[in-house]
Amino acid sequence: MKTFDRITRDPAMLGGQPTVRGMRLTVRRVVEAVALYPNRDDLFAEYPELEPEDVRQALEFAAQNLDDRVIALELA
Repeated sequence: MKTFDRITRDPAMLGGQPTVRGMRLTVRRVVEAVALYPNRDDLFAEYPELEPEDVRQALEFAAQNLDDRVIALELA
């Protein structure tokens, strides 16, 4: 299994959710922010504490922790 040196968990902070470098910024929020700010310049302007490697590891961590189940979607 891959080691994520920027993803941390502290049971005393945010209910033990995975965060970035011990900040009060969850992996989930980083993934949401990537979707909200597809332009990385805008993303880093909104979250100046983030570094490109933080984003990369957050996305990879989230991807590795998803189930491989099929979710049926309605046709448009």
